[in-house]
This record gives sequence, structure tokens and C-alpha cells, in this order.
Amino acid sequence: MANPSLLILPGDGIGPEVMAEVRKIIDWLGTQGTPFDVSEGLIGGASYDAFGVPLADETLARAQAVDAVLLGAVGSPKYDGVDYAKRPEAGLLRIRKEMDLYANLRPAQCFDALADFSSLKRDVVAGLDIMIVRELTSGVYFGEPRGIEGTGDDRVGINTQRYTTAEIRRIARSAFELARRRGNRVCSMEKANVMESGVLWREEVTWVHKNEYPDVALSHMYADNGLMQLVRNPKQFDVIVTDNLFGDLLSDAAAMLTGSLGMLPSASLGAPMANGRPKALYEPVHGSAPDIAGQARANPIATILSFAMALRYSFDMGDMATRLERAVETVLAQGHRTSDLMGPEGGNPMTTSQMGDAILAALKG
Repeated sequence: MANPSLLILPGDGIGPEVMAEVRKIIDWLGTQGTPFDVSEGLIGGASYDAFGVPLADETLARAQAVDAVLLGAVGSPKYDGVDYAKRPEAGLLRIRKEMDLYANLRPAQCFDALADFSSLKRDVVAGLDIMIVRELTSGVYFGEPRGIEGTGDDRVGINTQRYTTAEIRRIARSAFELARRRGNRVCSMEKANVMESGVLWREEVTWVHKNEYPDVALSHMYADNGLMQLVRNPKQFDVIVTDNLFGDLLSDAAAMLTGSLGMLPSASLGAPMANGRPKALYEPVHGSAPDIAGQARANPIATILSFAMALRYSFDMGDMATRLERAVETVLAQGHRTSDLMGPEGGNPMTTSQMGDAILAALKG
């Protein structure tokens, strides 16, 4: 059988730095009898500089052909004056849309060694392990009409929130399937009290639950209350399913419960391909952090954990994914920290490369 194929898109800012640490792990797996066919491409500002677009058609075609895509980060203030259609973020939106990666999985797990780094009290976040399932290819980020109309003092900004029955039902199924492998509980979040799209969302999630997943516990919550509950008592949740906009907000809030945005991975999954593997893109939740790019200060853990998700969801290597996650936990328990994880007592943080080396050493055991 052919080796599993992986397209790496390092992107902008700290993207290439954190991706270099993942490459160490991929290369080591190759020496252990699990070689990957790895290729690289450009996305975001790097692609704009090279090709004049944030995602070239050839790169998109390669992404469609591989078993999984691993992405670093996109964006930089240097592109703020560029038209929206050609900004780095447009490349990310396009690859998600064209690959139809409708299910965005964002785990928020608080490692015990970092419980005191959260902005909340230890007893609130210690042992936290939730999964936010965000619909990724529809909603207000893609709805039409959109744009800015008018001139002078009479301009209007327009964005359209739009969801169909099919779009809601398929993301609901993803959440229920995940819940069956976890705590068997799903909380669906929307704004059915003020938005018709929220009414439809609640009705369709309820339909999927009643007709296909009655064994899974389902609750509903308005998204604003959900955000408050994440801060008040996050461990009440197991799997949260929500739309594109609310998922963006909720997952970033959940990031801070874990101690650092540099700790959170994500997976964006689509329909199965001919080989049975889902269309998939894996990326850290954090951005390109241009203010620290090139300074060896970036935390590579979120990108490494994103690769662990790829091992689990794309390559049927759940045992190795667990080993990699435990290696991260071991390194943190040993007190190793990058600059974003330094406590008030200070100290000498590890460089990006040193953290990657420490995780690889722990993985080798």
C-alpha cells in the first residue's frame, strides 16, 4: 500500500517555526516503520507574495489529492491594505470551503501542569476536557449578500447568516458521533430567541437527535449564555455543537481556560474520500503572531497536537496519537515552558526548537 500522504502549508509568521517541530516527529515516525509522503506548499501571505493570490489553484488541487493537510498559520499586518479577496485569511477560507471541511473539531483540554496558568481558578479548570464542534463552511462568514454599500455618510455593511437543513444535520451528526466516544452528552448552542437561523438550527439538531441518536443526551443553550457558562463552570460540558460565528467565539474563549492559545489544536473534517479517509485539514487555533515571528519564542505544542489529531482521525493511528499527547503532558509536568507559559515567578523559557526536541525525546521514551 502507498504511504499516507500529507501536504504541509506552513503559512505566515510563526507558522514555519512551529511546523519545523512537527517535521521532526514525522521524520522520526518514518524511522519507526511509518513513513509519510510529505510535500509542502504556500498559503496566506506567503502565497500572495509568490503568486499574487492567497491560495493558488495548483496548491488547492494538491490539497484535494492528499490524505490530510497540516497548516501553520496565516496573516500579517503587512497585508491590511490588500483587498479582502486576496488577504491571507481568504486563502484559509477558500481551502476550507473548496474541500467542504464542514466539521471543525476544537478540543479544549487543561493539562494538570498548566491548571494554574488559566485565568480561572484551578478547581474550575483542572481536568477540563471538552470538544467544540463548529460548523465551518456556511453561516455568516459565507452567506450572500455581503459587502459594503453606499457612499459618504450613508454606507451600510451587510453580512448574511444562512443555514440549510442539510448543513445543520450533518454537523449535528458529527457532534453526536464524537459524543458517543466521549461522555455521551451534546449541548447545542445558537440564538433561537432572536434569530430565525437559530430556530431552524435548534429544530434540526433536535430532529437528528430524536431520529438517529436518542441514546446521546442533548441539551440546548443560547450561545451568549453558553459563553458565560464556559467561564462559570466549563466542566459541565462534553461536546458543544454550534454554528460558524458562535463556534469562532466560543472556541477562542475556551482556549484561555487551558492556559494559553498556544496549546489548542483543531481538525477540520469533510466527507469521506474514495479510500475511506475524510477530507481533512489540521491546524493550531492560534494565529500567525507576527510580533514574535523569527524570535524562537513560539509555542509549537498546538501544532504538534494538531498532528496528533491527524494521526487519530486521518491515519487510524490512535495509539500513536495518544503517545504523542502523553509526551506533551510529560514535558509540561517536567516544568518545560515556552515564553507564553511562564508563570509570575519568571524563569528561562525554552525556545521553540528546544520544546520540540523535548517532546520528541519524551515520545521516544
